[in-house]
Amino acid sequence: MTHQDEHDSGEGHDSHDERQPRLRRRAQGELESQVLAALHTARGPVSAAWVQERIGGDLAYTTVMTILTRLLAKDAVTRERAGRSFAWTPASDEAGLAAFRMRKVLDGESNREAVLASFVTTLTPDDEELLRGLLGQAGAEADD
Repeated sequence: MTHQDEHDSGEGHDSHDERQPRLRRRAQGELESQVLAALHTARGPVSAAWVQERIGGDLAYTTVMTILTRLLAKDAVTRERAGRSFAWTPASDEAGLAAFRMRKVLDGESNREAVLASFVTTLTPDDEELLRGLLGQAGAEADD
C-alpha cells in the first residue's frame, strides 16, 4: 500500500486530527522578534496585555510576560512601574531591532565563522567598505 493509498483509506491517520487546524509552535527567537516588533509600533511604554493583543493568535499572557522578562535580561527592552504592573519599551530603535534579529540568527547557528564568512561574501562593495569602516572604528574605540 502506498502512502497515498493509506491516506485515501484513512489508515494510519486520525481523521479528527486532519480536520483540526494544527497550531504551529513558534520558536523563542521568533516570539522575541514579534514582541519587539509590536513594541516598536507603540507610541510609548505599553503593557504586556497590549503586546499580547497586537501579536494576536493563541499566545498566552504568561508567555508574553516570559518573553518580555527574557528580553529585559538581554537589555533589549526596558520597563517602568505602572500601577501594579509594568509598562514596556524597546531599548533601541529600528536599527537596533534589526541588529538584535541578526544576532539571534547568528546565535542559532553552530558554525558562526562560516555564517559570517558567507554573509560577508554577499555584501556589495559599498556595504563591505562601510562594514570595514565600522569595524575599524569599533577597534579604535576598544583600544582607548
